[in-house]
Amino acid sequence: MLVVDDDQTVREVVRRYLERDGHRVVEADDGLTGLRAATTLGPDLVVLDLMLPGLSGLEVCRRLRATSTVPVIMLTALGEEGDRVAGLEYGADDYIVKPFSPRELALRVARILQRARIVPTPAAAPTGRFVDGDLVLDEVGRSARRAGATLPLTTREFDLLSFFLQHPGQVFTRVELMEKVWQWTFGDQSTVTVHVRRLREKIEPDPAQPVRIATVWGVGYRFDPSPVSGDPGADHPGSEALQPAAES
Repeated sequence: MLVVDDDQTVREVVRRYLERDGHRVVEADDGLTGLRAATTLGPDLVVLDLMLPGLSGLEVCRRLRATSTVPVIMLTALGEEGDRVAGLEYGADDYIVKPFSPRELALRVARILQRARIVPTPAAAPTGRFVDGDLVLDEVGRSARRAGATLPLTTREFDLLSFFLQHPGQVFTRVELMEKVWQWTFGDQSTVTVHVRRLREKIEPDPAQPVRIATVWGVGYRFDPSPVSGDPGADHPGSEALQPAAES
């Protein structure tokens, strides 16, 4: 676990709570040091302050996202929506506004790590694998491919795509997606908007004219499956759109 914050008191408090939950914590007090630590150590999760000396937290997140999908929780003393959205646009999985409850942060860390490592039960996903045209998602391996290329999805993006694939043709409001996908009972609905936008950039042929994730104006979003789905790289024939792929 990596904590990047120029405030020593914040680092110590966060480290104490995370270590209490059994995590090994490494600290960094500026952006460049934090980026180097994240690149060389390969932490399970990064707690990253927005306002850092040297490289800003946004720039650290942007550079980190170019090579890694490690979960990032951004800390910010700025309460404006634009600052929160900017963090999400740069690839952060979650954010917490200072001053914050250290226990809440620890709980969010635990939830993100659980989602990143979770293996679905047979009841949740019979095969753990879903196919939609050139898009293939593997729940068990926590991976997704499009046209044979691995998609660099963050934890939040993977969870959102998995939910959409399991509920084709259904319309969900932003509030419903927050509750059903990430189990959030509170939060900024713009979080959903940003993650949908980022997901479209990775799975749509033309993100400006999405054909998979449709906006239902005044309501929310709907996943429209391809007429016929199949995995180009699979050894078995494709099944009907968005059904769990049959075992080989």
